[in-house]
Amino acid sequence: MSEWLCTLIMEGMLYKWTNYLSGWQPRWFVLAGGILSYYDSREDTWKGCKGSIRMAVCEIQVHTSDSTRMELIIPGEQHFYLKAVNAAERQRWLVALGSSKACLTDSRTEKEKEINENTESLKKKVSELRLYCDLLLHQVNSLKENAQSNQSNPTDLEIKHHYPSSYSSTKRSELNNVQNGTTTEQANFKTQERSQSEDDNQHKVNSRRDSKENAEAERMDNSELVDAATEKCGVNIELQPSGAEDEPAEGSKELEGTNTTLQAEKEEIQTFFSAMDQRFNDIEFEEDNGIPTLPFLESCYAIVPVLDKLGPTVFAPVKLDFVGNIKKINQKYITDSIRFTTLQKIVLYELETDEATVRNSATEALLWLKRGLKFLKGFLEEVNNGEKDIQKALNTSYGRTLRQYHGWVVRGVFALALRAAPFYEGFMAALAVNEGDEQKEAFYEGMQRDLNQYLPAMGKQIEILDALYEEYNLESDEVV
Repeated sequence: MSEWLCTLIMEGMLYKWTNYLSGWQPRWFVLAGGILSYYDSREDTWKGCKGSIRMAVCEIQVHTSDSTRMELIIPGEQHFYLKAVNAAERQRWLVALGSSKACLTDSRTEKEKEINENTESLKKKVSELRLYCDLLLHQVNSLKENAQSNQSNPTDLEIKHHYPSSYSSTKRSELNNVQNGTTTEQANFKTQERSQSEDDNQHKVNSRRDSKENAEAERMDNSELVDAATEKCGVNIELQPSGAEDEPAEGSKELEGTNTTLQAEKEEIQTFFSAMDQRFNDIEFEEDNGIPTLPFLESCYAIVPVLDKLGPTVFAPVKLDFVGNIKKINQKYITDSIRFTTLQKIVLYELETDEATVRNSATEALLWLKRGLKFLKGFLEEVNNGEKDIQKALNTSYGRTLRQYHGWVVRGVFALALRAAPFYEGFMAALAVNEGDEQKEAFYEGMQRDLNQYLPAMGKQIEILDALYEEYNLESDEVV
């Protein structure tokens, strides 16, 4: 009922008091959108109204003696003296005017209530943020104090390190008893230690003698093989004693170090772009550079998390727009997956059926989707080229791609999002597959390797779509 009253429109003829010379003059009144406007006549409505009054701030008074008269008053501003043809007509106007005023008042009350609720919610959120900030500062100060105390007491650290955590309290007490025990206990401990040392020395002597005999026998057994190799190849071969394995030569140490370095250099670390389920460089074009619809949409879905890593809250509007365009194209695709195997086929079909320029069409969605891809590609290129200021990289790419299509409101929202962009180290850590990979040099080499494969493939498909939209004049300069 209230919705009907708010949209109620009434029009008709009323007499309006003009002045003492002209008296009451017929005027055509129109009540629409909570505003009562009047014209010279019904035929002159196209010329524009001669005056109007807002019902939300207007007082309605009924004449006490004349059943056809009423007055509309905004104290200190406006005063309309009106008269209807008869009492029934005046009653119709009073109902319409009163209903419009009541509806607008209720609407204003609801808006004020909503604003108050939002204000209270905002105050609560601010209070929570201040609390979290205080807790965070408290934890930071505690960590600093602990670090300073550890630096000022290095002896304590050495003692703690001397006894590993695997030692039980019983073992530690036994060690303390040995160190701080009586003279008799010390003597017994030394006697046992001396006996055990003599046994160990005798065992070492026997082992060394056996090892020497085995080495001599091994040299004698292999002498025939060495002679044969020398005679056949013309190369002098010297046997190295088996004991030399315990003390490797300097050359072998250098070789071992070189192998370790080469192994580290060959280590390949996965990044966000190599761990994707579907990448643009995995897409195989169909005939005439046809971009397969489903793999393309899956590749677009796969890059969406980059927006989350930039800031899941501030970049939420950008993400919603990006994902919304993907869904519009996918909805068109599933209506006839056999016909719409490529993006070009979807666009050409909508051109034939005059749907291409219709709002929310798949063609329009693909237009904005490729613009969003250009923005992400430009940003990642800036980072790949060595730009470590994430905010600057985002702003540069935005200025070259999306900014020209955004009005001042959207530009303001985007500027706010840029201010909340993460630092370079945080963004790189978010792109690491395994925690701690971002601290390795191989990770940044892998990131450059993956982007050098990923970005050209993305750019190739954007170029194909740009050519398609230019060919059929589907580009638009509309600002949102």
